[in-house]
Amino acid sequence: MRLRNPHMGIPAVHLAGTKGKGSTAALIASVMSVAGYRTGLYTSPHLLDFRERIRLDGKIISKAHLVRLMASISPLVEEMNDHAYLGKITSFEVMTALAFEFFHRQQATFQVIETGLGGRLDATNVITPSLSVITPISLDHTEVLGDSLEKISAEKAGIIKQSVPVVSAAQRPEVMAVIRERCCKTGSKLIEVTDGYKAELLGYTAQGQSLKLSGRQAEYRLCLPLLGHYQRQNALTALASLEALVEEGFKISPEDITEGFGQARWPGRFEVIKGNPLLIIDGAHNQEAAAELLLSLQEYPPAAKVEKEKRVLVFGTSFDKDAGAMADLLSGYFGTVILTHSLHPRAMKPDLLRKAFDGRGLKVLEADSVPKALELAGRIALADGLVCVAGSLFVAAEALKG
Repeated sequence: MRLRNPHMGIPAVHLAGTKGKGSTAALIASVMSVAGYRTGLYTSPHLLDFRERIRLDGKIISKAHLVRLMASISPLVEEMNDHAYLGKITSFEVMTALAFEFFHRQQATFQVIETGLGGRLDATNVITPSLSVITPISLDHTEVLGDSLEKISAEKAGIIKQSVPVVSAAQRPEVMAVIRERCCKTGSKLIEVTDGYKAELLGYTAQGQSLKLSGRQAEYRLCLPLLGHYQRQNALTALASLEALVEEGFKISPEDITEGFGQARWPGRFEVIKGNPLLIIDGAHNQEAAAELLLSLQEYPPAAKVEKEKRVLVFGTSFDKDAGAMADLLSGYFGTVILTHSLHPRAMKPDLLRKAFDGRGLKVLEADSVPKALELAGRIALADGLVCVAGSLFVAAEALKG
């Protein structure tokens, strides 16, 4: 039994980067579905349900489909593991194969594929896409990808294929230099979002942020349900990608873009859960993401009007993250931080986290679970306060579960 290369034959967008991959992928996939393409979306990690990683036209794969696919692929996995000489197949490699096989069986006509880690050696890098997209790159997973921006950028730019056009979000100069060099070597046209793409915030509505996006082909006035300063940058990267696909011959109208952006959903990223007190959940887990979270909080009117002593941060992160750098950015905004941890084995214990927050001018408390941290935060913030959950997607997921 062989899968017969299910990843081939379906046009694709392939995304790599440190931040914004999921949101950008979700925006592109939403527009492609509205434009009439039967669109598969493969992302990681998941928040609440493993099946979130594989979607078709916005709907996660059903349990029945997943069980049938796993039953059909398991004998092949066992056979390959029995004869493995380069190491056994990883769970991510299995999941990637399942996604490609599912999209093939469901007769998808387009697929949006997010890398898992890095790019050059990622399991998803077997595809030759219609477009490669690089979202903002920063220091993360340094133990695997390298200890400098240049090394990490080289790994992520490894998704760029010969003569395949590339869209890059705004990058640091040393990162953009690596991307430009890779595009020169592969003969790939490079579209830089900083050249000709602009976003203007017109205001906030109950549905999201009202925007005017200026592209190279048109101007778009739309409502983006995804809140946060950084989502405007992700929207521009998605817009540049969609306009690049139009240039490649795909049928996407300005109306498709406006409607598709308006239908996009991506939970756990500056997601407003409720009021009284205002509860915002954001998966920011590194220094750059924490900086964007701070900008978003300062800009979002319901959060900005809350007095500092009623702003409570519920924070937990993984042991391989730079908690001190995030504490540097966030401590000055909040009156209280409640340190906690997720159930994930990589979670950093609150007593270690305390070293990052002590002596920064805010009250530091601890809770031994995310639900207990939320309960305590609600008592401190009161009805007119703010509770913000950040530091890890795993913590964000447990907060979403309630």
